[in-house]
Amino acid sequence: MSMVQSSKRSRAIIVGGSLGGLFAANLLVRNGWDVDVFERVPDELAGRGAGIVTHPELFDALGAAGIQIDDGIGVKVRSRVTFAQDGAVLSERDLPQTLTAWGKMYHVLRAALPDVHYHAGVTVASVEDDGDRATVTLGDGAILHADLVIAADGFKSAIRERLMPEVKLQYAGYIAWRGLVDEASLSRETRDALFDKFAFCLPPREQILGYPVAGQGNSTTPGERRYNFVWYRATSEDVQLPDLLTDASGKRWTGGIPPTLIRADVLADMEDAALTLLAPQFGEVVTRATQPLFQPIFDLEVPRMAIGRIALLGDAAFVARPHCGMGVTKAASDAMTLVKALKTHGDVQDALAGYSLERTQVGAAIVQHARHLGAYMQAQLKTEVDREMAERYRTPDAVMRETAVPARF
Repeated sequence: MSMVQSSKRSRAIIVGGSLGGLFAANLLVRNGWDVDVFERVPDELAGRGAGIVTHPELFDALGAAGIQIDDGIGVKVRSRVTFAQDGAVLSERDLPQTLTAWGKMYHVLRAALPDVHYHAGVTVASVEDDGDRATVTLGDGAILHADLVIAADGFKSAIRERLMPEVKLQYAGYIAWRGLVDEASLSRETRDALFDKFAFCLPPREQILGYPVAGQGNSTTPGERRYNFVWYRATSEDVQLPDLLTDASGKRWTGGIPPTLIRADVLADMEDAALTLLAPQFGEVVTRATQPLFQPIFDLEVPRMAIGRIALLGDAAFVARPHCGMGVTKAASDAMTLVKALKTHGDVQDALAGYSLERTQVGAAIVQHARHLGAYMQAQLKTEVDREMAERYRTPDAVMRETAVPARF
């Protein structure tokens, strides 16, 4: 691993090689920085096929990173539709959007970054801000110095935990089942009803949404695509969630369970509920998904996004519930703002202070809006505001109007 530091160029170390880290790395390299990205997973990352809603700011960041956008970036939909429990259309509205997949975004960002900058299978043991520089200690004991360290190590960020031990993930009161199903394995009626649309169904205290994404080999050809669903279900923290997070051997996982370890009875109950509660189109999608998984939904707010020469980026800073569809766009905009601040301030610490001020306000606004959108799914609606928001965002039109739409926070 060659990491020779040039005396003239500023050096950045990025902890985490997922989408946020890759956005920051590409932008910094294009602005003349020496960059090393350390990703603890040894193989190419896999996003388990998660769908991603695109926004104009995401395309701005891709353009700034030098990535050419063509039709292959995702699947276009023209409208939104909400289905009643019997499968009838309750409501429809035009809203053209492009939906992409995590794997596609990872591929284009990783391909744009020369391999010399990306180090897979490397763990970071500690990060220290020493005032005039930052020090990073790797898992093998190697010690590196940098002008800037970016923590892009995700919603369970170890760096955030060390810098801000008082900041904790807060469980939202519900989980999200997610899954992908091949277009070809769905009935013609379901394909006709769902593909080319962003669709919703709203059982009491639940919500499922879905949209088409690219299929194998990132194909966007009709017949070769996949359908991505996200199904939010109220789940109590004290009884139901621990049960769902317990595998067949009796081990209880925290924060999330690997998809292959979800118990057969848990999957069977979920499929029964899908056929009972959801519009038949969604019932078919859920029961034919190849390997559904669920994620407990959390949110988290930080008081600031930089300390000295260490910057937090993406989910390492603010964790918002997915209803805004802003997770990847938020990380991309963090990276854009950070690089712009570094260009306008001569001093790294001043730049990071400015970055923190701007993006902390944006992060807090996104978290708050996502809380409002998710209020009616919470297992226990705790406050008057929650109840008010639950009423406001319970109608099909409100859900279609506000979920995963471009927003300027």
